[in-house]
Amino acid sequence: MNAALVIIAAFAVASLGIGLFARRGKKLSLEQWALGGRGFGSLLTFLLMAGEAFSTFTFLGASGWSYSKGIPAFYILSYGCLAFVIGYWMLPAIWRYAKERGLVSFADYFASKYDSRAIGVLVSVVAVFAMVSLLMIQLRGLGVIVSEMSYGLIPQSAAIWIAATLMAVYMIVSGIHGSASIAIFKDVLILGIAIFLGLYLPFHYYGGLTDMFAKINAVHPELLRLPEHGFNLSWYNSTILLTSLGYYLYPHGFTAIYVARDEKALRRNVILMPLYQVVIAFMFLVGFAAVLTVRGLEGAQSDFALLRLVKQTFPAWFVGIVGGTGLLTALVPGSLIMLNASTTIARNIYREGFAPNATEQQVARVARIALPIFTLVVVFFVLRGGATFVTLAIFSSSLLTQLVPMLASSFLTRPFGTREGGFAGIVAGGIVLLLSSSYGVTLASVFPGAPSTITSINPGLVALIANALVFITISGAQRALQARFATSAGSV
Repeated sequence: MNAALVIIAAFAVASLGIGLFARRGKKLSLEQWALGGRGFGSLLTFLLMAGEAFSTFTFLGASGWSYSKGIPAFYILSYGCLAFVIGYWMLPAIWRYAKERGLVSFADYFASKYDSRAIGVLVSVVAVFAMVSLLMIQLRGLGVIVSEMSYGLIPQSAAIWIAATLMAVYMIVSGIHGSASIAIFKDVLILGIAIFLGLYLPFHYYGGLTDMFAKINAVHPELLRLPEHGFNLSWYNSTILLTSLGYYLYPHGFTAIYVARDEKALRRNVILMPLYQVVIAFMFLVGFAAVLTVRGLEGAQSDFALLRLVKQTFPAWFVGIVGGTGLLTALVPGSLIMLNASTTIARNIYREGFAPNATEQQVARVARIALPIFTLVVVFFVLRGGATFVTLAIFSSSLLTQLVPMLASSFLTRPFGTREGGFAGIVAGGIVLLLSSSYGVTLASVFPGAPSTITSINPGLVALIANALVFITISGAQRALQARFATSAGSV
């Protein structure tokens, strides 16, 4: 057993120990297990929301895409800036509403706002499908990290099983308290590691940032400019808009809003979150440093760029520290995804769809049963292989962003949208996404003569536009009919 594997194992054992310690003296009711009793202050709220936002997608995906795609990866750095502005005004409104009504899960908000169990079930199904992709990122990331950083001693498939078991046990035992506790250590480590690697590697291999980009430009100039087709400026801008609108619709991030003690904690969180963008910037530098030093990584293999570069540069003990940090970047958001998926299945699919008279104790029991089952399903898809971290992230964001029209309408003093309009809009957007992802139907295939400015628009944004049009049309027609009937009744 090498030093790297020993250190990674120590990180795993320590995180499990922190999770066990975090639950001491707490009776884990469903609300305490899922939301920590809604008593988290500014620091823990910040760390939880940062923990779910900066995961293996940031640690491996950002560096992997800058390695393989170049400049298009910068959308990852950009969309958060827009999202934080929206969040400053939006999050306190969600928190007030959730606190007044004792909401627990992601879908609770939509079911309550639209006074519809059917909407709650539909939103839950959308959320669970999206969380499958999100957990795939974390489990695959953990599997890659453990396998790579153990120098192949642990096969990737075995590493994925170990990671899934660790996450499930961790979350069943401690709930959200464990994730909040470990987030403190994880965030300090990832910030330090990111800054160090982002500065050291370019200087070590190229003599500086300027020389690094000059050498890349000489060999792979296409990486330092947006292409004319595919991931061009149109794709870049539409993807930023899509992901910024859906930034706070990740279920594990949305319910992190609920755990805050007050509105000030949320606003402080949004003010501080841009500091975390520095992590992404330094991860890009690591990816660019790997372009001319790590050869032969293509497709999903490009996510290995950071790990391969670290292994060929540093001694085993430091490789273990980087691997342990990567493990924590997957453990925190991965456990939160598991928690939210199981809570959503129990509260909004089981109780709302099949057992409306179920007690809180029964719902809590179903949630704890659903967690390992959901995890096993995700492990099945992970072991089948597949897309890069960024591709999975864009798909889940596209799916969750279909809830934006309903969310936007919910903030109005007199909500415009109706439950029927919301239901139809989500179905319309889902159909567009299905045609795009499963059958290859794109704007380019529908409009073969259109310019690339149009055909390169992110399919998720196209689905959102279709969704919004259906939502507005049906809701508007219903409101008009209601007004007409009210006028007729008044005249009678």
